[in-house]
Amino acid sequence: MKNIYTLVGILLLCFIGLNNASLAQNTEKKRMEEQRDSLAHIVSEKVYLQIDEKDALKLFDEEPSFGIFRDNYFTTGIPVNQQINHKTADAKFQISIRQRLTKSILPFNTFLYVTYTQKSFWDIYRTSLPFRDNNFNPGLSIGKPIIRNNRLKGIAIFSFEHESNGRDSIDSRDWNYFSFSFTHFFNMRFSAETKVWAGWVDKNENPKLLRYKGYGLLAINYQSADERLWCSLILYPRNKFINFNTITEFNYKLRKQDNQYLFIQFYQGYGENLLEYRKYKCMLRFGLCIKPRWFNYY
Repeated sequence: MKNIYTLVGILLLCFIGLNNASLAQNTEKKRMEEQRDSLAHIVSEKVYLQIDEKDALKLFDEEPSFGIFRDNYFTTGIPVNQQINHKTADAKFQISIRQRLTKSILPFNTFLYVTYTQKSFWDIYRTSLPFRDNNFNPGLSIGKPIIRNNRLKGIAIFSFEHESNGRDSIDSRDWNYFSFSFTHFFNMRFSAETKVWAGWVDKNENPKLLRYKGYGLLAINYQSADERLWCSLILYPRNKFINFNTITEFNYKLRKQDNQYLFIQFYQGYGENLLEYRKYKCMLRFGLCIKPRWFNYY
């Protein structure tokens, strides 16, 4: 009988411990949710980032260190300028993440983070399902929120990036470059990003890479008030800034509480992937996309 009482007592202690741990976990989870909601409230209730410097820095510092950098998507696509068949239709997907290394404790309230983006082109309609090209793009960046008159005007980012397709011999494509980008917030719904880059390309293997890929970009973004619709137009000036590669994207979320969007992308121009940067592409793609929380990076 004594053993039964002891066993019951142990079970009660375990139950109380687990219950307390669960309560503590729920309390911490609730605190974090309230903190995120408070930060989101700062954004949404002040005509998009009508905010002082302290709150703006808190907004960035309290975000999780690890998260999405650029859009993450999986699509399948068809050409609109040539015959559709198992060789011209394909799949394209992108994985993009970032890890913040510091909060805004560096000089001038900047923060340091590393990024990694992989863009892959997959011939899923061919018999052996080969990957046509994989483009790897790691980077190290310093970011700074730009605040004027208690308003978050935008985000400035200076980066060192590498991009390559991991191949050798005549199929090798790689370059290293410094880039500077600035995202400007016009209001809650509209933003624009400009980005320029300069670096060095292997003159023997890829002498005209930048001429086809472009020298920078200009992106214009629209986001509906309920965040269910995102539209973007991205222009890549090339060939002495006379011609452009263009990307048009539409994202629509079926339910507000979802974190994925129905995704449509139209690409027109050169340099969509590194291997075939000289080949003109005109592709319409459909799929699913998971986006960064508040605004796009390119």
